[in-house]
Amino acid sequence: MILTVTLNTALDITYRTAALTPHATNRVAEVSERPGGKGINVARVLAALGHESVVTGFVGGRTGDALRELLAAEGPGGRAAHAAVSDAAVTDALVPISGTTRRTIAVVDETTGDTTQLNEPGPTVTPAEWAAFLTSYEGLAARADAVALCGSLPPGIHVGAYAELVRLARAARRPVLLDTSGEPLRRGIAARPDLVKPNADELAQLTGSREPLRATRDARRRGGRSVVASLGAAGLLAATPDGSWRAAPPMAVRGNPTGAGDSAVAGLLSGLVERLPWPERLARAVALSAATVLAPAAGEFDREAYADLLPRVTVTEQSSQPEQESHAPRQHR
Repeated sequence: MILTVTLNTALDITYRTAALTPHATNRVAEVSERPGGKGINVARVLAALGHESVVTGFVGGRTGDALRELLAAEGPGGRAAHAAVSDAAVTDALVPISGTTRRTIAVVDETTGDTTQLNEPGPTVTPAEWAAFLTSYEGLAARADAVALCGSLPPGIHVGAYAELVRLARAARRPVLLDTSGEPLRRGIAARPDLVKPNADELAQLTGSREPLRATRDARRRGGRSVVASLGAAGLLAATPDGSWRAAPPMAVRGNPTGAGDSAVAGLLSGLVERLPWPERLARAVALSAATVLAPAAGEFDREAYADLLPRVTVTEQSSQPEQESHAPRQHR
């Protein structure tokens, strides 16, 4: 079982329009709703890959009720399970709170392929609710094969929360992945997670460097055992104890990027528990990310696109020098 933590869950709503025109009335051609938040997206993709997963975090109010109903409908035998061709389950271990779960709105312009994202703030979590979560988390982490800590912190949660959760997972001798940003990332990485997955901007804010390979290796020195940086359409860059690699998709894809980074996390986590070599983990993560951009709704991936992209992802080993200085890299297919 893989445990994913989403402290700031959301109900993801996707609007599709023929063309999005600012300062005008826009007619929505299609609306879809999905249970969301980074860790929930990760768990959904893990289930599609055949891995049992448990989601925890906070949920509350009518929006939270809708999220849990949709999550239950995606279980074995449900619509999403059929789409994923998988019997793996996503188990709901969310902790109820008095506040109301937020919504995120993605508006997709069908003409340009661009997406406009609107994210509501999360509910305030009380000290008693945080204490209840910690009790539940310790028990779940002790039974997990791996733990993923994903997304932003809702109001009321102290900035060192992820560092605390990393330490608890490590005390239980469970590998832990951290995917967050800003000060929570800075403090969390100091607790020495096994894997950190920032994007390029988050990595630059953490290290002060815009040179990806140098920044990725600097992040390792700050505490991350392995660091995999998302470079957007250019793929992933990894610095690990076994070496450094760049993984790139065979082509650029256009669509809704919501959840693409979460699918990459699912690829990395599934590869970790399956003990795949790093090049195979990275190829899976890149193919899943690109296939998610091509999917019609947030937090899902196009299975046919994934199968087509996976063997065509290029994974290139990086030298010990910063990437602009590297020579004659070795390639893996």
